[in-house]
Amino acid sequence: MTTAEERVAAGVSRTALMVAAARAIESNRDDALAVDGYAEHFVRALPDTEGWPLRIEDVADGDADPLWGRLARYFGLRTRVFDDHLTRVARAGTRQFVLLGAGLDTRALRLDWPGGCTVFEVDHEHVLAFKQRVLDGLGASGGAARAPVAADLRGTWPPRLVEAGFDPAAPTAWLAEGIFMFLSHTAERRLVRELDRLSAPGSGLAFEFKTFPADGAPVRTGPLYTVARKRIGVDLLSLFNPDPRPDSATDLAARGWTATSRAPFEFTREHGRGPTPEPDDPLEDNRWIFAEKRGGWA
Repeated sequence: MTTAEERVAAGVSRTALMVAAARAIESNRDDALAVDGYAEHFVRALPDTEGWPLRIEDVADGDADPLWGRLARYFGLRTRVFDDHLTRVARAGTRQFVLLGAGLDTRALRLDWPGGCTVFEVDHEHVLAFKQRVLDGLGASGGAARAPVAADLRGTWPPRLVEAGFDPAAPTAWLAEGIFMFLSHTAERRLVRELDRLSAPGSGLAFEFKTFPADGAPVRTGPLYTVARKRIGVDLLSLFNPDPRPDSATDLAARGWTATSRAPFEFTREHGRGPTPEPDDPLEDNRWIFAEKRGGWA
């Protein structure tokens, strides 16, 4: 493997491969909530992950499996919800989109974008390099204009975004899908301040928020985290930042934004499929936040 591939297969970047496998499994369901035809190619591109399942039929316990059943279905639901959100925003007139911690996201290629849309994909250089190699091998094209931005969100990333063509004066749709839980308290607060500074009126931010209950032992020792660690080497609990989470939704409200919090299980009911609550549930405290700055979308 190249250095970029080795780095993608380790640490927090490995979670992008886990999510890609989950999207592949979702895509191959008869009742798929979202279809990502590129996802399986990322998984098969590395020797370390080429044996991961791509269909629920290849999973011994099917939907009862805590990793490739329940968690994968959660990622499929999350993909659909944020797909619908971005598509709705684009149809309302926004043309500038920024995916923070984009990972192996292929929304720029697979969603039905109106003309003139640009999708900036911000992530580590090795993740973007691996992603581009796979997409080039597939001859991927079409969709919105893609603008990869190699940067660490814990560092000084806005200048690189601007250098890539980002216009702070234009309304922007920001998406932070599954990254805040990996940031320190300080880094998340700083990121929110930067997003506010870079957002023109009419901009919006969608992100995932996660906390642990005060007595989190049953959740932390439950099958989901245990299976992910033992079976595919993704130790989520060691990757999640242990700092108390800031209340970014309240922070945004203090800066003139409006924010709506939704529980994922609400969307399970809306779509008629997806994960449902269970005892000692690691998904119970997940929330998806949709925030708009003054002069918001129609």
